Amino acid sequence: MRLISTARTDIGRKRQINEDSFFRDDDRGFYVVADGVGGHNKGEIASREAVEQLRSWVFGAAKDLDQLVERIVAGDSECVWEIRRLLESGVKNACYMVFGMADLDPEKKGMSTTLSALLIRAGYAFAVHVGDSRVYRVRKTSVLQLTEDHTLINYKVKHGMMTKEEAERATGKNLITRAVGYKDYVQVDTADIDVAAGDRFLLCSDGLHGYFSTDDEVVDLCGDGDLEECAEAAIGLANQRGGKDNITAIVLEVQP
Repeated sequence: MRLISTARTDIGRKRQINEDSFFRDDDRGFYVVADGVGGHNKGEIASREAVEQLRSWVFGAAKDLDQLVERIVAGDSECVWEIRRLLESGVKNACYMVFGMADLDPEKKGMSTTLSALLIRAGYAFAVHVGDSRVYRVRKTSVLQLTEDHTLINYKVKHGMMTKEEAERATGKNLITRAVGYKDYVQVDTADIDVAAGDRFLLCSDGLHGYFSTDDEVVDLCGDGDLEECAEAAIGLANQRGGKDNITAIVLEVQP
């Protein structure tokens, strides 16, 4: 399989700086979106550093990853979990490093970031996630969200403290419960799903998905057509509906 991708980031219509960061590498099948938290507390530094730390971790583990991929291809399904653990360790390392930077510099105190990443290898898509950036898979006309928002609103809905209808009307939807760098350790979610030729994936910050009225809009934006146009349309939709936050989108396609 061959991977092709494009990415766009935009400051939006309300913010003074862009605190989002992203990375994409089609050859390695690795993609990251991060949304800095903290405003004056250097959220843009947190997101950039977290992305760089995770990128370095994954690239440094290239030989180990290649060996695990070979074992998966040979039928050793246990290696799927080993790749998930490798990515989880990379995010935890990034968390420790971002926290350390903030601890050494009073001006960066409290900086942190969301982080969602995707690694596509051996017929699998491996997702690793902290915060409320998202990863979606679009397969024909169906969409699957690989990540779960770590927000107070989502926590209340999940534990029966609030209905979905109440959540739609609630304020403070962007109040996250986990972030990379806020403490020296963070709980990390991982997931894996199968990948097929023709699948498309969207990685985005909440500056985009916060404006989706339904998941079907992900299909409308990214289901087909030129990838560049899909990414431009995503930025345009968010800005048209208010652009209250920074907007970042990576759109990629799996080709035969």
